[in-house]
Amino acid sequence: MLEQYKLVMPKTVYGGQNAINNVREIVEDVKHVAIFTYKSVYESGLINPITDILSEKNIPFTLFEDLPVEPTYLQAQEVVDRFNSSEADFIIAVGGGSVIDVAKLVSVLKTDRYTVKDLLETPDLAKKTVRTLMIPTTAGTGAEATPNAIVTVPEKSLKVGIVSNEMIADYVILDAEMIRNLPRSIAASTGIDALAHAIECYTSKKANPFSDLYSFGALELIIKNIEAACDGDMNAKSNMLLASFYGGIAITTSGTTGVHALSYPLGGKYHIPHGISNAIMLMPVLRFNEPYIRPLLANAYNRLWPFGNIENDEEKSALVLDYIERIIKNLDIPQSLKSFGINEDDVDELVKGGMEVKRLLVNNMREITEADARSMYLQVL
Repeated sequence: MLEQYKLVMPKTVYGGQNAINNVREIVEDVKHVAIFTYKSVYESGLINPITDILSEKNIPFTLFEDLPVEPTYLQAQEVVDRFNSSEADFIIAVGGGSVIDVAKLVSVLKTDRYTVKDLLETPDLAKKTVRTLMIPTTAGTGAEATPNAIVTVPEKSLKVGIVSNEMIADYVILDAEMIRNLPRSIAASTGIDALAHAIECYTSKKANPFSDLYSFGALELIIKNIEAACDGDMNAKSNMLLASFYGGIAITTSGTTGVHALSYPLGGKYHIPHGISNAIMLMPVLRFNEPYIRPLLANAYNRLWPFGNIENDEEKSALVLDYIERIIKNLDIPQSLKSFGINEDDVDELVKGGMEVKRLLVNNMREITEADARSMYLQVL
């Protein structure tokens, strides 16, 4: 465990029933709003309560309703350029992780001094220039809480994280109405993404009392609610939204590990959705790590899994992993890379890409070699 650690969080977080109404208070001193969202979110009417408030207060807004899903850094730069041609002095991001991540980048790029590409190489260049409000419409990425923005780098066939505390949100709204009609498949894959965040941050080399607090909080909420949330239970959905946020906070103070590192090439080249990529790699990496994280999993068993009076840490650890695997199977998430057109001939390139994600590999309790990575990819073919 780290000897020194810190916690960085959004400045103000609103949650609970009708939390979306707090937009009225948040925009009190705003002159012009940019709303970032997906076309599907716009067409669903989810932004209507926001635009109604802005119209009521006579605050003009510019709508960016066509943000890309899992964008390249070039696509993110295009949004930055479009925003900089507007008169907006405040950003409201309504969507999943991609929308929120692009909004973060825009918030530090109202400048001619550096670009998204420059931040890939030197994230310390980033300086907040526009305030932000993040409103997630999925319960999984936790992007509203993190200082990370993930973009695809096509020339490397890899997703890369740009990390800067300057991108932490000024405001966050967690309102379960925003995920009421989320399709089951998306609720499942994003929920497993949140589960990966929780257990990776808990078992990271950078784990600390702050990350343990939030990763355990997330883990308990997810275990108790993910299946019911995917089946439409609104109380469970509300708990999953909170769990996702907790997982994001855990990322800021600890960090994900080998699961995310090995999942990035799956999204970067094969465009497998991020949550599904993590769901596919979660069990191979956890079982690989198990001998090194056994006491941690046994502790999780003691606190969260009332399976019975078992004294042996090895058995406790195995039961926790079996339980997580059962949840993934029950949610009908694809578990084979072959279903995405990946075969054994592609493994070398996946290994090369995964081993480049050193930012996350260094957090893994057990060193992952190229041979280890290859073995784990082959397990899910």
